[in-house]
Amino acid sequence: MKSLDALPIRETGFRTKYFEVHARDWEAAFVVGTAYTVQDVTSQRKVAIERITPFDHSESMFCLRTLKLLRHFHHENIIAILDILKPQDINDFNEVYLVQELMETDLHRVIRTQELSDDHCQYFIYQTLRALKALHSADVLHRDLKPSHLLLNANCDLKLCDFGLARSARPPPNVANDGNTFMTEYVATRWYRAPEVMLTFKEYTRAIDMWSVGCVLAEMLSGKPLFPGRDYHHQLSIILDILDTPSIDDFYAISSQRSCEYIRALPFRKKRPFSALFPKANPDAIDLMEKCLTFSPRRRIEVTEALAHPYLSPYHDHPADEPTAEQIDPSFFYFDNGDPLGKEELKVLIYKEVTRPDNPNTPFALQSALVGGS
Repeated sequence: MKSLDALPIRETGFRTKYFEVHARDWEAAFVVGTAYTVQDVTSQRKVAIERITPFDHSESMFCLRTLKLLRHFHHENIIAILDILKPQDINDFNEVYLVQELMETDLHRVIRTQELSDDHCQYFIYQTLRALKALHSADVLHRDLKPSHLLLNANCDLKLCDFGLARSARPPPNVANDGNTFMTEYVATRWYRAPEVMLTFKEYTRAIDMWSVGCVLAEMLSGKPLFPGRDYHHQLSIILDILDTPSIDDFYAISSQRSCEYIRALPFRKKRPFSALFPKANPDAIDLMEKCLTFSPRRRIEVTEALAHPYLSPYHDHPADEPTAEQIDPSFFYFDNGDPLGKEELKVLIYKEVTRPDNPNTPFALQSALVGGS
């Protein structure tokens, strides 16, 4: 938990038409960047205000992707931007304040503090896949799915957050969809990273997110990460310890010569049954997990198939209850393609996004700036 002392507005307080925040009462509910709880003085609704200081290159890219994508998606299982505090002018623009739905905790904290029932596991994975269906239908890869990016409230409602590494699943014509060009960034926390990302396969697909779903399900079932690699080599080693040595077809899908040589030098391994690793788990949960954790991305289960899996039958009533989203053109990520943008160029793009006249999906209207006194 972080206190308000970490914020530069500690001495001034924060007031708008709808919110009044007393500095001494402002405390973090969860931290995604730096987030704090505030209360709507009219409705008494609690929300979170996230502060982003985006003005080095990587943070600027993170912020710009987050702003653009969360404006695009309006989905029950994707965190919503309720509003954005608008700066007076670009000269004073050094921070971004996002008003978001308040979620009390995240799945990482829940897994660490309690044993989850099978019903919990079903419901959380169902909601995660529901969010991914919307993303994937829009041709967006999340690329950093893990328990701490799955926010929860007391009703067990789940919302996917943290879109700073998201990218289009369809690169522009002049950008190749391979590990040497299109996906050169650090993608996903190592423990939840698909093998094709580490091994530089010839292309990356929606399957990288489905691998992460399998890792999250395994962690819920056992209470600990399935692949807690210490480094790149150890990560691959423990994955292959469970999944066995890649087939010839899988081997030739790897474009990195160095990765091929590394795999070739490893001893032959036999597949370890997931039922032996999770002896108390629901057999349907094991089957779904195994289909997510298939080494070959081409054979890995897709999100629509996963939603229809028997393990999720208590919640999968009809595909219409699992909405898709409007497809995003690859040009949506124009700032990610071509020559890298400079710090000031990115600042201008973020400023334009923050000051757009069409606020997100809420009646809130944070039009005022920070004012003295509270």
